Amino acid sequence: MKVLYYDSLIIGGGLAGLRSAVAASDKGLSTVVLSLCPVKRSHSAAAQGGMQASLGNSKMSEGDNEDLHFADTVKGSDWGCDQQVARMFVQTAPKAIRELASWGVPWTRITKGDRQAVINAEKTTITEKEEVHGLIHSRDFGGTKKWRTCFTADATGHTMLFGVANEALKRNVEIHDRKEAIALIHENGRCYGAVVRDLITGELVAYVAKGTLIATGGYGRVYKHTTNAVICEGMGAAIALETGLAKLGNMEAVQFHPTPIVPSGILLTEGCRGDGGILRDVDGYRFMPDYEPEKKELASRDVVSRRMMEHIRNGKGVKSAYGEHVWLDISILGRAHIEKNLRDVQEICMIFNGIDPADEGPKGWAPVLPMQHYSMGGIRTKPTGESPTLSGLFAAGEAACWDMHGFNRLGGNSVAETVVAGMIIGNYFADYCKAAQVDIKTETIEKFITKEQDYLQSLLDKDGKYNVFEIKNKMKEIMWEHVAIFRTGEGLKKAVDELEELYKESTNVKLENKELYGNPELEEAYRVPKMLKLALCIAWGAYLRTESRGAHYREDYPKRDDLNWCKRTLTSWQEGATKPTVEYEELDIMSMEMPPAFRGYGAKGNIIEHPNSAIRQAQVDEIRSKMEAEGKPRHEIQEALMHYDLQPEYKALNERAGKGYE
Repeated sequence: MKVLYYDSLIIGGGLAGLRSAVAASDKGLSTVVLSLCPVKRSHSAAAQGGMQASLGNSKMSEGDNEDLHFADTVKGSDWGCDQQVARMFVQTAPKAIRELASWGVPWTRITKGDRQAVINAEKTTITEKEEVHGLIHSRDFGGTKKWRTCFTADATGHTMLFGVANEALKRNVEIHDRKEAIALIHENGRCYGAVVRDLITGELVAYVAKGTLIATGGYGRVYKHTTNAVICEGMGAAIALETGLAKLGNMEAVQFHPTPIVPSGILLTEGCRGDGGILRDVDGYRFMPDYEPEKKELASRDVVSRRMMEHIRNGKGVKSAYGEHVWLDISILGRAHIEKNLRDVQEICMIFNGIDPADEGPKGWAPVLPMQHYSMGGIRTKPTGESPTLSGLFAAGEAACWDMHGFNRLGGNSVAETVVAGMIIGNYFADYCKAAQVDIKTETIEKFITKEQDYLQSLLDKDGKYNVFEIKNKMKEIMWEHVAIFRTGEGLKKAVDELEELYKESTNVKLENKELYGNPELEEAYRVPKMLKLALCIAWGAYLRTESRGAHYREDYPKRDDLNWCKRTLTSWQEGATKPTVEYEELDIMSMEMPPAFRGYGAKGNIIEHPNSAIRQAQVDEIRSKMEAEGKPRHEIQEALMHYDLQPEYKALNERAGKGYE
């Protein structure tokens, strides 16, 4: 038995995990990061368009601040987020941007004077002031009042990942790649680390630590069509679920991005539409203004995705060998703009589809169709990032339901969340590790390793009847068919029944390869049951939630139901079960800074209102009116409306050009 001891264990080598490792290392803790792949190839690198932070530097960002970013985030979540966490996030994001700049991230900068932009499909001249020359630039993204998405052309995640990884390496953080955590070690309601499998040798090692943080990203690969990398199978959330103690939150909240390219599913950044690109149908007609006259292509992602599919349903899709799609036209931006700010998009289109999106006219249009993109659900945590039901287990980034996204995430808020959560949760995590001690018996550690060894050997020895690859593909098809953009009770119930049967089959598979290492079939055999557990959490939660909220759209329950469903779904899994246990966590409207209201999309009145919303709004209006009359600054008004805890260095006021600290 091999046991490695650390002060802090971080599972996941993307932006959230690496930034948390920096926080832990800065507090003098011995820290190790486990990653399935070399960390600079983590899925964080795939983020193209940008990171939201209310700097207010550029002309189209003037007047931006934390209040506006907060309001956009809450509306974007369709009032499903934790508003205290959203406040923590928007207050810290400007500091995160500037910290990343100091670490070498080459943010695109403002050039003074006139520049050309495309707004609402028309060329417009924007004049940048001399005093903001050289400051960090921002572009438009969906669902926002101001242009606040900071970017490095369309390779934002790549540059951020290299910058943060270099800082972790500079601090001598240990990084062990090609390692996979397959079970958490826990005793008496506390997590002590993980059983980890070496993906090269097959060896099992116990990584024991004072605290464990999971930052393994999302679970998009449970779907047939997804923009997620092949390693995004949700294993971090799954091993937390399998403890029977940690709970997952809002698993039915799954985002579908409007513009993955067909058929590969590679994402074409929201920056395409943020910079002025438009969507066209089979006739070349720009259809989004007909559905969303105010925000058009820059409505929230869930809205744009549904409108695209609705338009295709109405007979306006482009038929192809890969099914129907619509067109994304960025040629109107001009070749110079594309080759400077969207060059990765151009390269993707040229390599995978043989088209140059800078070519004018239909020959440059890219075929796009909504696909699974982001997991709002994940390991349920407190605002500190710690599981409320399994002490010592923390989660950050897409693996977590922290919960700042609720039922729909704004573009640019995820890559921002990775580093912001890495700062905030990383600090809370480091403080926990400093105060904790490892007081688990070696005998208990050995029990967990032996259990996993026996399980892996049983998979090799079992003379089962099912093929694990066939089971996995069936799962993906079921999820795409019944648990995607449009959902119905009938389809969801069918999905739950079929997934439950598949889960039973996944425990009785037959492997042709009998090796404990270098065996992809074995890896699928222990991963697929875990993926099916997550798929069942998604489908069962979606079936039980009889409303439409954000990305969760029930055609048989099209209204957002605040009266009955202003609550967070919690799922857990008991050993031996074939379906998750579902319970709910109420959202307290009377403590919200922004009580539920009309989101701004579609027809008004499509909400079943809760009476507390009007009561709380009257309280908010009274407090705000009184304090504004007294001349109180906005941060004091905000504190009076809703207190939130945050480390002093992050809660401090942010500086903006021409305004100072405000």
